[in-house]
Amino acid sequence: MNEPHKRSDSAERHEAIDISDFVYAATGARVRRLTMPDGTHWFPAVDVCKELGHSNSRQALADHVPEAHRECLETVTGAYGLSIPAGREWRRDMNLIDLQGLILLVQACTKAACAPFKQWAAEVIETVQREGSYSLEEAEVQPADPGAPIAYAMPEQVAEAIVRLEAHNLRLDEELANGQRESIVLQRESITLQKETLATQKSTLAVQQAMVRAMERIADRLDALVLERRAPRGHLTVLPTTESVLADWRQRLSVTEDVWTVAVVIAPVLVEEGELREPLEAIAARTGLSVRRVNECLRLLHKHTCIRSRGAAEDGAPVYVLNQP
Repeated sequence: MNEPHKRSDSAERHEAIDISDFVYAATGARVRRLTMPDGTHWFPAVDVCKELGHSNSRQALADHVPEAHRECLETVTGAYGLSIPAGREWRRDMNLIDLQGLILLVQACTKAACAPFKQWAAEVIETVQREGSYSLEEAEVQPADPGAPIAYAMPEQVAEAIVRLEAHNLRLDEELANGQRESIVLQRESITLQKETLATQKSTLAVQQAMVRAMERIADRLDALVLERRAPRGHLTVLPTTESVLADWRQRLSVTEDVWTVAVVIAPVLVEEGELREPLEAIAARTGLSVRRVNECLRLLHKHTCIRSRGAAEDGAPVYVLNQP
C-alpha cells in the first residue's frame, strides 16, 4: 500500500524507473511507501524485513542500515509539516528506511528472488568502475508533450525479475482460487451430509417415540389382563365405555359445568386410546375454557381418583390414564 504525496516536477523527471516496479524487483513484494514532497521515498522497516526474511527487524537495521538511512515516522513526516497517516498500523515510533536502506537490506538477504536485482546492482557498480558512469537506455517511445518526463528502458534483470514474480503471483492466485473452490465444494457436501444425518435422526426419533407409545399401550392392556385374572370367579370384567366412565365420575364427585365439559372431551379419548396426551392448549380450544381452568379441572379429576398421571409426553404435555377400580 502506497501513501502518495505531491512531488515536485524535478523529482518526477529524475525517477527513471518507477519506484513501485523498482521495489518489487528488489524485494519480490509490494510494500507500503511514503513519498515526500521532494521525491524521496520511505518504507516501513517491518514490511521490508518481513518480505526479505529478516526475523528481527531491529537487529537487521542495526547490522545493515546506517543511522543516516533510517528514521522514525514522526521525524520524517514532521520535517515536511505533514501529519501521521491514518490507521493504527502507522505508529509514531515506526521505523522507516529510505531507498538506500532498503537496497542495503536486499544486499544482505539470501532470498532467491533478490538474486536478479543484486546481479544488476553488481553490474552497475562494475560499469561505473570501468566507464565512470552508468546510464539507462531511453525507451523507444517517448512522450510527445513538451516538458514531459523522459522515459527510460527498464534494465533487463529488473524487468525479468518483475515478470517472474508476477507470473509466480498469478500461479499462487490461481492455486488459492482452486483451493477456495474445493473448500466451498467440501463445505457444501458437509452441509448436505449434516442435513441427511439430521433427517435420519429425526426419523429414528419418531420411530422410537412410536415404539414407546405402543409399549405403553401394551402395558396398559397387560395391566387390564392382570386385573381380570385377579378378579373373583364368577365376576366378569367389563371393559369401560365412555358412558360408564362418565357415570362413574358423576358418582365420585360433584361435577360442575366446567369439569363436566372437560370430562366429556377427555373420556372418549381415555377409553379409545387408553391414555390422554393432548396439550392443555388443545383441550382448552375444544372446550372453550382457559388453559388454567382446564388444568384445574384435570387436577380435580385426578384428586378424586378418576384419572391418574403417567408422566409427560415428548412435547411436555401431561399424560393421563383411567384409574379403574
